[in-house]
Amino acid sequence: MKIKIKRIVMAAVCLALCYVLPFLTGQIQGIGKMLCPMHLPVFICGFACGRWWGLAVGLVAPLLRSVTLGMPPMFPDAVSMAAELATYGFMAAVIYDALPKKLPYTYISLVSAMLCGRAAWGAMRYIVSGISKTEFTFQMFLSGAFARAVPGIIVQLLLVPATIEVLRRTGNICRES
Repeated sequence: MKIKIKRIVMAAVCLALCYVLPFLTGQIQGIGKMLCPMHLPVFICGFACGRWWGLAVGLVAPLLRSVTLGMPPMFPDAVSMAAELATYGFMAAVIYDALPKKLPYTYISLVSAMLCGRAAWGAMRYIVSGISKTEFTFQMFLSGAFARAVPGIIVQLLLVPATIEVLRRTGNICRES
């Protein structure tokens, strides 16, 4: 019972961070949006709470911000981000579960999940562009998924594995496995 409560609390904190962090990073001129602030708590939730909690937080966070704040706009941004973040949370946990619980493997899990999530973002963005009859080219995908996200990718590579390692060493990974 204790681990279930811990997991709910951790997931709720991650969802709250998804809601609040964009306010903070948005104040940084030039690169605020490129820091991808909602990605961090979703990755942490997937690693710390498991695949279904990571998926749920990733799916809900951009949609909740869109409905309550209008940012990101629902179409195409929030819908595409929901697919991306849900994939991050789910895949980070799935890959982490399959590997030894050591720091190098956390990096492997993170980078693999990042690639899967960016592919999910591109696929959803392509679907939404087809529905809305707007253009979405492969170069637009590369620019949105990688080129403009470099600062966020760097932050994720620095903070997520370190956070997971601290949570693991302090016994605060709230998973049943």
